[in-house]
Amino acid sequence: AATLSGAMAAEGPFSLFVLSAAAVSRSMGALEREVWALPGHLLRGLLPLLTVFRLERAEDAARRAGLSTQPIWRKLWDDVMKTRPPNSENITCWRKKFLETFFSNVLHGVLDVSSDWRLNDHHFSPLLHSSPHVSQLTLCNMLQGAVELAAEHNQKVLENLAGSLQILKFQHLLSSDQSIRRSLVLLLHRLIHHGSVSQVSMYSWPVPDTVLLVLILSMSAGFWRLGNALAYHSSPCSLCREEDKAQSQKSAQEQAERGCCDEREWSDGENQKGSPKAMEGNGSGADTCLNSVLSGPRSPPLQSQPCEEASSKVPCDHTSILGRSSPCCISDQLLCHPVARKTRRRLRSAVGKKRRCLRRSRGPHADPEDLYDFVFTVARENNSGLLDKKSTTEGENAENWTSSSPGSPRTGHSGCKKRGVSAGIFSLKAAHRFRSVSTLELFSIPLTGETCRTLSNLLSSWVSLENLVLSYNGLGANIFCILSGLRALSRHSDCHLRVVRLSDVFSHMPCMELVRCILSAFPQLHTLSVSFDLKNQLEGNRPEGNPSCSEAEIPESCLEQLEIRFPREPLHTAFLLPVLKASKSLQQLSLDSATLPCSQELGLLLEVLKECNPNLKKLSFHDVNLAEHQKEVLLLLQDPVLQEITFSFCRLFESSTTEFLSEIINTVKRNSSLKSLKLPGNRLGNHRLVALADIFSEDSSSSLCQLDVSSNCIKPDGLLEFTKKLEGHIQQRGGQIQFTHLRLFQNWLDQDAETAQEALRRLKAVCSVVNDSWDSSQAFADYISVM
Repeated sequence: AATLSGAMAAEGPFSLFVLSAAAVSRSMGALEREVWALPGHLLRGLLPLLTVFRLERAEDAARRAGLSTQPIWRKLWDDVMKTRPPNSENITCWRKKFLETFFSNVLHGVLDVSSDWRLNDHHFSPLLHSSPHVSQLTLCNMLQGAVELAAEHNQKVLENLAGSLQILKFQHLLSSDQSIRRSLVLLLHRLIHHGSVSQVSMYSWPVPDTVLLVLILSMSAGFWRLGNALAYHSSPCSLCREEDKAQSQKSAQEQAERGCCDEREWSDGENQKGSPKAMEGNGSGADTCLNSVLSGPRSPPLQSQPCEEASSKVPCDHTSILGRSSPCCISDQLLCHPVARKTRRRLRSAVGKKRRCLRRSRGPHADPEDLYDFVFTVARENNSGLLDKKSTTEGENAENWTSSSPGSPRTGHSGCKKRGVSAGIFSLKAAHRFRSVSTLELFSIPLTGETCRTLSNLLSSWVSLENLVLSYNGLGANIFCILSGLRALSRHSDCHLRVVRLSDVFSHMPCMELVRCILSAFPQLHTLSVSFDLKNQLEGNRPEGNPSCSEAEIPESCLEQLEIRFPREPLHTAFLLPVLKASKSLQQLSLDSATLPCSQELGLLLEVLKECNPNLKKLSFHDVNLAEHQKEVLLLLQDPVLQEITFSFCRLFESSTTEFLSEIINTVKRNSSLKSLKLPGNRLGNHRLVALADIFSEDSSSSLCQLDVSSNCIKPDGLLEFTKKLEGHIQQRGGQIQFTHLRLFQNWLDQDAETAQEALRRLKAVCSVVNDSWDSSQAFADYISVM
């Protein structure tokens, strides 16, 4: 109360109403119900004087009174956060934005709640009351935030996050000790396995801790085993306990029904004859009982394999590794089932054998409650079965994925290389399969061969995965290991993968070959993006006799968006055209940094686009030299279907005449379907920019809404002249114009600040202008070349 009075006194004298409202706000604990019933005009003056705790509780009352609290939350943001949020024009709910950022800042200790009187309410628990509004959260450095959230006093906060959090991000992580990792396990188990997190993203981890990385990947994929690792402050996870209890009751009911049937059959068999067949029938009943005990909603039945097979050479079939998992505590479930005595003995014998088999396969990790034996064994998991020549099906499938480079596992390089017995095979089978995320993103995180094998194993049965983004992970030859896992995933009928984005510095196989490999396995993809900066010098030296992925037949696909960034590779349409022909639903195509080996290539591409891709709406060329392809450029600009065309750094006017610019303008004027034209980095200069204003002349039928002229050597006087000409056209058209957005990034507007400000002021009265304060001295060399 004293703080509120002091703040009001500092702002000067107030009206009697404001003073009364301040007095009411200080007594909200007793008057809250009466305040919510006030008329709207009174409530409007009271809302800005409430603390965050009371303001958040006032939402329903304000809505009933027809009031919006958005301006108040926006002012709170400005006063407390003191920063401008990125993309602030796209923020639709300032209440959520404020409380979500407030939660993160308090969690990481960068905001003091005593810094503002509106945050200082004894009823207000910062983390508890803001947690229901948190849909994305970033954990960084030493995972201090994870430790805090996993603490016992924040149990309710964690429960709130389990219902609200959708995106979990990790950034700039450092190595952590065992206690911190235990807190992270608890957090991931609650937020992913029993929560609503659908996306896990990791950023900027130059030297990743393998144990920590594998732990996050495995739990994101839904794998973990129960035990002390998932105990909540010495108590088993209550949600797991409830699920297991319900599962045991269901299994017990089914087993009781089956047991009665088995007893009748046993009794009939005894009465008829005590033949060996009757004993065999009882044995199969016991096997059926075992299968029922080993099965459940989260734990499908194990594939039966002899222990000898486990200890020698077990084919690492992805579907058998990850598609099946066993319950955490079989013995507890066995005690709950009323089975016959002989059947129970058989069960105990079978379970004992299974456990002995598991122990042998686990190797040195004998302690079943060790938190990290699972992580280490998964990290050592291999994909031998995918490349085992003895398994014809897997071998044939893997052939197309791994034969195109000497870096493939078959030639002894890193990748899914067979290395004898895998300690991780049964560790994954012994793990519970929980709920998993649908989006995985890894940005700037180097992945070693071991980590790639782990990721490949996890991907192979990650049927809930819809979006996969691997960006600058230094995969190299390990790309074949990732492809093997994806190939195994594609064989699952319930696979949900729809978006794949792969980018790296070096390409270990040609871009088009990689595109064809992925599309041949995943025709149901909606978005595919492949991007590489440089070409690997070893690329192209394939072992003799092995077929290339570029020869794989491409089935008709559902692809809607295709983005390819070539590492200065020639754009051979012989490889791209089959992809386009198979993608009848394609709506967006982006080709970046490709070289055109001959003039006919682009013409063939345009013909196929016109014939086979009638739904194409967006077409983009970046850093593709189109200086000698003026005819094709004009054909694209008159296309009646395309709505957005981008020629970015394409040297459009490098060897052109003034007639070419006039043809472009006239073509765009006649095209009523084109909505967006992006021409960044084409050295327009002042005179070409001024000429582009004629697109909006009185005789134009253009529907162009967006124009991007960034990085085009535009100076303030040229921009002002363009503005004046545009104003004249708008006046001639009676103020009717569809032009709404102009982008001006990285132009020379700092050379005459006064003229630039006048041009921008007049432009903003016509359309939305996006620009930056760029130092044009950085582009002096480019300026000389234009002159």
